[in-house]
Amino acid sequence: MSGFWRMWFVVWCVSIGVFGAVLSGGAFEATSGPVRFVLSNLRGPSEALFDPTLRFSLAVMGAVSIGWAVTLFAVIGAAIDLGDKGRQLWTAMSLGVASWFVIDSALSVATGFGLNVAPNLALAGMYVVGVLGSGALKSSV
Repeated sequence: MSGFWRMWFVVWCVSIGVFGAVLSGGAFEATSGPVRFVLSNLRGPSEALFDPTLRFSLAVMGAVSIGWAVTLFAVIGAAIDLGDKGRQLWTAMSLGVASWFVIDSALSVATGFGLNVAPNLALAGMYVVGVLGSGALKSSV
């Protein structure tokens, strides 16, 4: 895989990690500004109430997002190093991204936060562009 596409996936993983840090910041009032901004721009059915339950949920979602970013970074590196033998990893990651996208987007719409589909499309689209552009799922056989 070319250096360009390697960097593409690094940026993709970093963007997931940064978003996780934004979410985690909602755990405390002093660091909740960025996530307040995100939630206010999603124009949900009501204003976010930063009570202990929401703060806990944001902290956990942020930690999971950061963990997902670190895991994807490692798996993408391994898949790249494996070359054609890494196809199974690319397929698994693609199924994982598709699962996240469908569930997250459907629940966002169902709960009144339909605008969340836009950043979901951007993140999933960035992954798809990387996979297609790099030829990661092509087989040389």
